[in-house]
Amino acid sequence: MPTTNDQGPTTRIGYGFDSHEFRDGIPLRIGGVALAHDKGLGGHSDGDVLLHAITDALLGAIAAPDIGTLFPPSDAKWKGADSGVFLREALQRVRDAGYSVANLDASVILAGPKIGPHAGAIRARVAKLLDVSAGCVGLKAKTPEGLNTENAAMAHVVVLLEKAKKARRRRKYRSEG
Repeated sequence: MPTTNDQGPTTRIGYGFDSHEFRDGIPLRIGGVALAHDKGLGGHSDGDVLLHAITDALLGAIAAPDIGTLFPPSDAKWKGADSGVFLREALQRVRDAGYSVANLDASVILAGPKIGPHAGAIRARVAKLLDVSAGCVGLKAKTPEGLNTENAAMAHVVVLLEKAKKARRRRKYRSEG
């Protein structure tokens, strides 16, 4: 059970999941890194399953609206958007709530391309986006054996937040459906 202080729990966890189907003619981005592959991930934005799952994990940890509510696919301004925009907004909300990222652990599930050769670059990019050291970013890649999802990529993320040393001034948000 997390300990609490006058401002609420000192730690919070969040879980995020995302999936997208592979499609022709789209660049592949995972964790903010472009990977050479014959197909990319379809989605309203750039289809970055890892950044989407991290965004939802951050938002969930502070009980904020999810990525689809904040950045609805029905809004044309998010068409093709860099998923780093979503992650930065989620991180700002985490900071405004008085928390910082302690660490995260992610699993990416896809038949190809192999993530191993790119894992260091992906961990470094995610760490930079979250303003943490790469040692605070766990990343595993799995194949979808027996799941019949060879034409899709999925990401599962768990994030641990801790009360920031100096709480930042909280921003007021209008109601978001």
